[in-house]
Amino acid sequence: MNTKKWLLTLVFLLIVLVGVPWAINASGRWDFYYTLTSVALLSIASAGVWLTFYIGRINIGQGAYTLIGGYASAILVTQLGVNFWLTLPLAGLACAIISVFIGLPILRLRGVYFAMVTLVLTEVARLTALALPITNGAKGIVSIPLPAELSLFGLTIIPDFATLENPKLAFYIAAVIMMVLCYAALYRIVNSRLGHLCRSLQQNEELSASIGVNTAYLRVIAYSISSFMGGVAGASFVSISQSIYPSTFQVVDSVNFMLNCFLGGLGYVLGPMLGTLMLYFGWDLLFTMGKYQLLIYSSLIILLIVLLPNGILSLPLFNKRGGGPK
Repeated sequence: MNTKKWLLTLVFLLIVLVGVPWAINASGRWDFYYTLTSVALLSIASAGVWLTFYIGRINIGQGAYTLIGGYASAILVTQLGVNFWLTLPLAGLACAIISVFIGLPILRLRGVYFAMVTLVLTEVARLTALALPITNGAKGIVSIPLPAELSLFGLTIIPDFATLENPKLAFYIAAVIMMVLCYAALYRIVNSRLGHLCRSLQQNEELSASIGVNTAYLRVIAYSISSFMGGVAGASFVSISQSIYPSTFQVVDSVNFMLNCFLGGLGYVLGPMLGTLMLYFGWDLLFTMGKYQLLIYSSLIILLIVLLPNGILSLPLFNKRGGGPK
């Protein structure tokens, strides 16, 4: 990463970690903490969907992994007493393992066939959560405690959120840090040898296989990383809402994760982040339109996809050097 990108990253961190909290505290709109925290976590799940697009697959099943990750974290915290912060990687790992078993057969499918199979995954996860005793069925898992203190060798790394004066601010900062780490990892993957090989799958799988690229291995790796991100995002949502139900993540959420990628730009690493921000606030802004909200919303999405097929980041304002992962 060059000096200019380091400076831009530093400015971004100063804005989101210092500027935004100052503005919220000055305005007294504490509800914005929850809104922006949700945007940060949704963008993490969307980043996983973007990575699946990067290998040439349309993923409409990320809602399944956010739901699985949320239940995994809730069960570990409430029934086994595991520290919430330790459940984050465990929930992500559980989703990654499940995705390997699911992905091995369906990743062989292409285009609309793969998309249609992933579309049913969220509903399957929801029905499974309804049926299993460990998930408490339709009642869900409630009264989940706030994240406890995380310490190492007697040194407090993360304080107990229940003792904080403003847990909403703590959740916001934690979500932003996780989002930054997620996109930093995504940027590193895309610009590594693994990322270059994954991009070759998007262009021509037969050609990649003919020169010795293990296409099946790359597809599974990308899909498991995608699902890991979804699991971490879902587990984080559980800690904020302190509850989870089979309907917490539905098919519409999976579709929105995909739309976030389209709206921001499939050719840009930060596309899902910008797409999530615009889609989330755009829907809220249209709330005043009443019964016409959905009609206007869907029309605008179609119009944007037609006029900007490469996403908002393809505008000259953001993209001065042409396309490609940034």
